[in-house]
Order: sequence, then C-alpha cells, then structure tokens
Amino acid sequence: MRETRLMLAAAVAMLLAGCQADGGGDTGDDAVQHYGKIAFTPCTLATPYSTRTIAAKCATLPVAEDPQAPDGRRIDLHLAWLPATRPGAATDDPVFYLAGGPGQAAMETWPSIDEAFSEVRKQRHVILLDQRGTGKSHPLRCKDDSGANAYSDGTDLGEEANRRFAQRCAESLDADPRHYGTTDAVRDLDSVRQALGVEKINLVGSSYGTRVAQQYAMRHPQHTRTIVIDGVVPNELVLGSEHARNLDQALALQFEHCQESPACKARYGSDMREQLRALMQRLQAQPQTVQYRDPSSGELREDKATDATVAGLTRIFSYAPHAAALLPLVLSEADQGRYGPLMALSRMLQNQLGEQFSHGMQLSVICSEDADLLQSNPDDAATVLGNTLNDALKAQCTGWPVNPRPQDFHAPLKTDVPALLLSGELDPVTPPRYGDQVVAHLPKGRHLVLKGQGHGTFAVSCMPKLVSQFIEKADAAALDAGCLDNLDYVPPFTGFNGWEP
Repeated sequence: MRETRLMLAAAVAMLLAGCQADGGGDTGDDAVQHYGKIAFTPCTLATPYSTRTIAAKCATLPVAEDPQAPDGRRIDLHLAWLPATRPGAATDDPVFYLAGGPGQAAMETWPSIDEAFSEVRKQRHVILLDQRGTGKSHPLRCKDDSGANAYSDGTDLGEEANRRFAQRCAESLDADPRHYGTTDAVRDLDSVRQALGVEKINLVGSSYGTRVAQQYAMRHPQHTRTIVIDGVVPNELVLGSEHARNLDQALALQFEHCQESPACKARYGSDMREQLRALMQRLQAQPQTVQYRDPSSGELREDKATDATVAGLTRIFSYAPHAAALLPLVLSEADQGRYGPLMALSRMLQNQLGEQFSHGMQLSVICSEDADLLQSNPDDAATVLGNTLNDALKAQCTGWPVNPRPQDFHAPLKTDVPALLLSGELDPVTPPRYGDQVVAHLPKGRHLVLKGQGHGTFAVSCMPKLVSQFIEKADAAALDAGCLDNLDYVPPFTGFNGWEP
C-alpha cells in the first residue's frame, strides 16, 4: 500500500504542478544587480512538491493600474530574472514565460517546469512576470467566509449563488477589476521589455498564456522574436465555451485505448462512458455521505460525494496521462460504493487548485473578453460537465466590472514571426485542432502533436531539446522531431498495484 500511495502522490503532483515562489528568499548575496533600468536582488523560487529550489533575482516594477490615469493608483508588478547559465550567453532577447489559468502566476508555476528549460537557460535569460492580478502582482483573490482563498468554477453552485460569490468578491477587492485583463497584461509585458532595455523577446506560453502570447505578438510584432505555445488557445475561442465537449472527446479516446488492452477491458467492461454516466446519475439523485482520510493530515473526515465531485475529478485528472491512468480505477471503486479514494483525491485537488488561482483575475479576463459570447449548447447537456461551467461563468460575470475588449481581440493571429505550437493528443481542454487552427495563419509556424499526452508537453520526451533548438535558430521547419516517435500511451491502472505488465 505504501507503493500505491507513492504512485498516487506522484501522479497528483505531476498533475497539479503548482508551486509557491518566495520572492523575498535570500540566497546569501545581498548585491543588487541591474538588468536595464530594473534593480534585482537575490531570491529563491521553491515548490512544495520537491526539495528543489531555484536561485533567481527578483524585482518589482510599479505601473499605473489604469493606463488612462497615470497619476492614479499604482500597482507593483513582481518579476524574477533567471540569468543564463553559460558565460557570454545572449542578453538582448530574453525568454518571457507566460503562465496559464487565467489566474496562475509565472513565479509560482515555473519551478515545476524549470528542468525542462535547462538547455534554453544555457543560452538565454528567462523573465518570469506575475501577470497583474496574480501571485504577488496585486492579486485579485476571492475570499471565503474564513478569509481563505476561494476558487469556484460553479460545479456545486446555482445561478444566484454564483452571482453573489462574484459580487462579494468584486466588492472586497482593493482594486478596479476593469484593468486586469489580457490587454492590460500585454501592456505590462511591453513595459517590462522596455525597462529591461531589450528590443526583442521570445514568448513561451502555456494554456491561457498562449492567448497572452498571441495578443502580444499581434500588438508588438516588431518586438517578438519567436513564439512557443503549449496547449494552444486560439484568439477566436470563447474561453469556457467548449470545455464540456473537449473533455468528452478526450475521455472517449482514453476509454478507447482501454478497450485495446485485454486486461483493462476485462477489469472495466466494454462501456466505461455509460458506467460513468450511470454513476453520476445515481449521485445526482442521491448524494452519498462518505468517510475518508484527509490526504494532507490523515485525519478521518466526512463529506458528501455528488455528481459534481465525479465531474470535477474526471475533468482535472484528464489533464495529465499518469493521472488519467488512475481514473478508471477510482471511478470503478466509486461505482461499487467505495467512495473513499474519490473523495480524498477530490478534496486534495480542490484545496490545491484553490491556492493556485486568483479567481478575481480570472473573472476580469473572462467577463471582459468572453462572457457576452458564451452560450449554452443543448448538445452539451449529456456530457460529463454539461452546461454548468458556461452557466456559472455567465452568472458570475453578471455584475463584474469590465472594460470593452479591443474590436480585433478575437481575430486570428497572422504574423511572420517564427512559431512552434505544441499539443497533447489527449488534451481535454485545448485539443490538437486548436493548434491546427492557429498555425494555419502562421507561415513560419509548425504544430507538433504529442502522442498519448495531455495538457502541457514542455517536459515530455525530447521536447526540451526541440524547444531549445527552435529558440536558438528561430526555424521551426528545420527541427527534426523524429525523437517524439517513441511516445506511447500510459496504460490505465487495473488495480491498486498499478497496470498490468
């Protein structure tokens, strides 16, 4: 059982990849070092999921909250500089990493992928900017009744509760939520570029960060040297509008691969999607009171397992193949009335995800850029997520303060800037068709789809080498991606000892 717990912990840790950055950590050297006009001091980035720490240099850059009121409130943008590790490396075109979400912070998420960029870091400096509204850059965090950070995608709330949740959050913020969208983030990025004194930058974005990268390249093509985007969000996409169908399509592929394995098919039967549907129907009609061990403290707890519990766990575990491999086993246990593993993992995810996101910033993005275009799709009613997410976002955005988006905000990016696009074949949120859609307008772009992978591929197989080569040469077509041919699917767990040999 110890090995099983370690396997579960490893899979969940890979999935969450959430990190905490100590922007004030001391490396033992108090020397101030300038990069352009910005003064940096030593700090340490760390993650709670390992003992690994990363030496960095941290700084703040004050900017106007409202660009139309330069003499009004100012906020501090927090950023970190990871100097190139090889002497004499390029300093005039650093890499800017753009985090996902929306609502995650670059300095908090970077430690989980730093190793994947070790080759990139030999040649170039890396800049991590906590997007305004996230991390330490004047975060827009919604609080629960106890004062803790609260995150809600609406899976267990009704329309009125969602509206009140967002209203309370907006009223509690020491900020004007109208100025925390993607367009504001793009302006901040260019302010940092100018302050660093560099003419061109290399953009590396993941998930929602791919939207920021495309918007920056659209507004500032002359300052964009290369673009690497992983888990691609097309500019045309209305955030949240296709989550339900994308998840169901990814689940269908995952369940199909299970059927190709005799051991998996024998263990879980021939219609896993129907079993999942039936389980959710039973829990919707009659939620179950469940005793389970708290995954953090080991204490015995009691809570309700509902259809929303199943939907939430299914959605998040589908992001990473090693976590998705656990889904059939956990759902099968629940289908047989053993809800403990489902509830423990669900609560662990809920707690960790809540700490990773600034939900107010997420609402500032979606409510200003997407909410008026969100529509419930009758065809999604039978999916795992249904229209719950769409309905929740629309309700939360009802009274959220917004600024109008630029008229061309949802226009596709059309640029000659060299671009490398990455997708996981089994990605449940940004499927490969999104990358195909974006690369069609990029004459110097190339789209790589990684077999058997989910959401986020920077660290998979030889991708670190390919990303480094691309950033160095700025030529996606010249990459030899044959090293990705050895990728395969992660077998589903058929028991608590793992998958069949």
